[in-house]
Order: sequence, then structure tokens, then C-alpha cells
Amino acid sequence: MTDTPNSPHTDLQDKLVKDSITHDQKISAKVLSTQTSSLNKASSQPADNNNDFTNVQDLPTGTPQGQQTTMPNNENTAHTSSAAQTSAQRQALFNQRDDINNPHTPETDGNEQTHFGYKTVNKAEKQARVADVFTSVAKKYDIMNDLMSFGIHRLWKRYAISLSGVRAGQHVLDIAGGTGDLAKVFSREVGRNGHVVLSDINAAMLEVGRERLINAGCNNVDFVLANAETLAPFDDESFDLVTISFGLRNVTDKDAALKAMYRVLKPGGRLLILEFSKPVFEPLSKAYDLYSFTALPMMGKLIANDSESYQYLAESIRMHPDQQTLKQMMQQAGFENCDYHNLTAGIVAIHRGFKA
Repeated sequence: MTDTPNSPHTDLQDKLVKDSITHDQKISAKVLSTQTSSLNKASSQPADNNNDFTNVQDLPTGTPQGQQTTMPNNENTAHTSSAAQTSAQRQALFNQRDDINNPHTPETDGNEQTHFGYKTVNKAEKQARVADVFTSVAKKYDIMNDLMSFGIHRLWKRYAISLSGVRAGQHVLDIAGGTGDLAKVFSREVGRNGHVVLSDINAAMLEVGRERLINAGCNNVDFVLANAETLAPFDDESFDLVTISFGLRNVTDKDAALKAMYRVLKPGGRLLILEFSKPVFEPLSKAYDLYSFTALPMMGKLIANDSESYQYLAESIRMHPDQQTLKQMMQQAGFENCDYHNLTAGIVAIHRGFKA
């Protein structure tokens, strides 16, 4: 049975889409207002005080303190030359955004190559290319997720949270947390004695997530720019739970990221990875490919005015390790009792691992 142009079902669909777009526009306007306010404030303050996101040393006791800070401003440093201060700062301290610096450079990696979707690029180039994609799609990210997955992504995330084992009072790190879907729930689950850190390498995505969670009244969440390959701002054995949802496939060196996740987990802590994977039913796999490479770029063009970014996202899914390969990578990083759960016939998989 099909819907007639003016049927109640069609009217409801139209209303839902219009409501989603209206809500997204309101969020975008708030983000733009916040960014404009921050820029105006920055013009009247020293550069060292222009921090968009949480300084790691400002996180509450019991969460990782790291080494990220700004240079002290006292009489001892006032007479030090600018060059000497810069040198000392590089040796001992992290600048506010140094932790997201690309660990892959022509000096460290030469012309070593990796994949960017189906393209082959130098490792040193991939991080900037991925950043361009998510800066482009940040403000339309949530509505596109709803449209592309027909809302099923919310069920995937809900099931992932049910496997997380999160409890009141725990400390959670949500890597590549973007717009904050998981962090919002974790904030409620850990309660007033717990704490959540929402981290992302992309400032545009993190800004949207911060706006959403602040509006939701989540006052036990901090927002930190961090590179998943190093997690440089965070101390060893700092978190009870580390999660990464639909972000691992965009990381240049996945092995390095898994080792960093292992490092920041407390003994007995749990890693949870929610990511697209390989469908286990061949006819579904072919239909999924057809949908991914035709419908997704088309929706990206219509909704986000960006078909190329969604073409990349479709390609990045195909280049991501399959279920068994990712499990082996987790084991090589040191995780124990690793397992995975296929969702929607393997279109998505949840991987878990534990730190002994």
C-alpha cells in the first residue's frame, strides 16, 4: 500500500522532517551566536586565555589531570625572553590545542600512504582531510544520521550503552563523541558523583555537542579537544569506561588509538567500540552498497549541500576492518576477553574489551 500525496502518513513524515530541520537550524543559530561571542571576547583578551574548551587541569579531582596548561604569568617569567618561554613551554607543557596536532608528518612518516575512503593519500594528509569532512557536516550531522539510518542509529547506541556496564560514580571518556548522543546518557547514568569527558578532534563537532549537553543540563560533563591516536591530555589509568562511536574508522593509525585507549583505562576498565562493519548476509551487503553509494551522497547534497563528504563516509565504512580483524587488533593492543555483537545483520558491530 502506498501513501497518497495528502494522506495522514505523508503529512506526518513531512511534519517530522520539517520539525527536525527547524530544530537543527535553531541549534546552528545558537552555535553561531556562541562562536561570535567567543571571537568578540578573544579580541579583548590575551591569546593564552582564549580557551574554547575545558583545560584538562581544570577537570575535577578524580579525573585525569594531564599536563595541558598555559605558561605561568609571574615575575620570574616576565623577564624571560619570548623565545626562551616558547622553548620551555614546548618542553614541559601542552598548549591548549597541541594535543590535536597531527602525529603524522613528512618527517615522521615520509611518503608512507594510507586510505582516505577509496583514495590513497600520504599519512600526513589524512587528518586534515577528515577534519574538512566533519567541519562541513557538523551542523547537519544529527539530522543526516536520522535520515540515513531511518532512526535505527538510536537503537544501535541504546544497545551499546546497555553493554557498557556504566555505573553511578564512574568516570567515562567518550572519544570522537561529536554531538554528544552517548555522553548525554552517560551523564545521567554516572550521576553527581561520576564524571564524563566528551572529546573530539574536531572543534566544530565538539561545539555542537557542548551546546546540546549544556542545554540539557548536563553539569558533570567536560569537553576536551583530543586526538584519539595519543589521548595526550589524559593520564594513565584514568577512566572506568572508554567509548568510541562511529569514529574509529576515521583514525589514521587505529593500532595507536587502541593502545592509547588501553593506556587511559583503569585496571578492570572496559572499552566499547560502536562502528560500521561487514554485513554477514551477502544479498543484504549488495543492497547496502547500492544504498550507500547512491542514496547517501544524494541526501548529503539535498540536506547538507555536501555530497562529497557523504561519499567519503560510505567509502570509509568499506575500508574499515571487519569484525574479526578488529577483535584481533584489540587483543594485540592488550585487551582481554574481547568479543563483538553484530547488529542489523552486521551492518554495525559493537566490540568490547577489558583491561586486566
